[in-house]
Amino acid sequence: MMMGRPASGLILLDKPEGISSHTAVGKIRRLLQMKTVGHTGTLDPMATGLLPICFGRATRAVEFMIDHDKRYLAGLRLGIETDTGDTTGQVLSRSERTATAEEIAAVLSHFQGTQQQIPPMYSAIKQEGQKLYELARKGVTVERTPREITIYHIELVSADEENQNFLIDVSCSKGTYIRVLCEDIGRKLGTKGVMSSLRRTQAGRFSIANAYTLEAMEEMAAAGDYSFALPTDAIFSDLPDAYVKKAGETRIRNGLSPRKYEIEKTAPGPCRVYGPGGFLALGEGLAEGGIRIVKSFFEVPK
Repeated sequence: MMMGRPASGLILLDKPEGISSHTAVGKIRRLLQMKTVGHTGTLDPMATGLLPICFGRATRAVEFMIDHDKRYLAGLRLGIETDTGDTTGQVLSRSERTATAEEIAAVLSHFQGTQQQIPPMYSAIKQEGQKLYELARKGVTVERTPREITIYHIELVSADEENQNFLIDVSCSKGTYIRVLCEDIGRKLGTKGVMSSLRRTQAGRFSIANAYTLEAMEEMAAAGDYSFALPTDAIFSDLPDAYVKKAGETRIRNGLSPRKYEIEKTAPGPCRVYGPGGFLALGEGLAEGGIRIVKSFFEVPK
């Protein structure tokens, strides 16, 4: 169904290889002719796949999305070590030790679960005000504090033993560096390892299956069809809904929580709050029957 350009919402972009997340946001900004646009989790230029992008009032939801768990298809190449931990970097050393698919599958089980991971130098983490990758480009290496991550599931998908290229399916917590995981897998096998490709297939409950390429969205927008954009409340679609009467909506639009008698339906804990005018806010249903407004998302008249 054709849909005109919305004021706010969520776009699931299938980011192509070769552009940064910042550049992708810029392309969406131009496509929508809108200034307020932001992504919910960086993908490196060499990476492809799911990049959720919020626009308009929906950008207020970014803080609720950055902690989402992720899922990736990661290429692992054994036999080399690079300065970046992936195949875009300079080769530092090589290893003649090769591994079989059976060996890879057996080793992967050691990486499942909660563990400590040292962030790579080529990352956007800041240390004393400077991003690590900026220091790395100057040839500076600093000590990094290990971070707790969780690998929920890791599985070998395919194997090219002749060229030592393997594809791995990884479900993990926010903040997991797949390039570091590839290096660690190589060490566990007694060889070297780097990330040769990366495709994000899931972020939270959003899947690459529902994402659009830039080219597809540009064609649709040129025809006046913006149905590739999801409504803002889709961000919280896993939460129960609550409804307020017109008077309750007026209070919410004035920055206040609705009074009990202005509520038609509520739910305990986090919930989506609607009024006669549509989706209004992310709320919290209280034990005594009220609703506390956590963050509003209604459109503000210009």
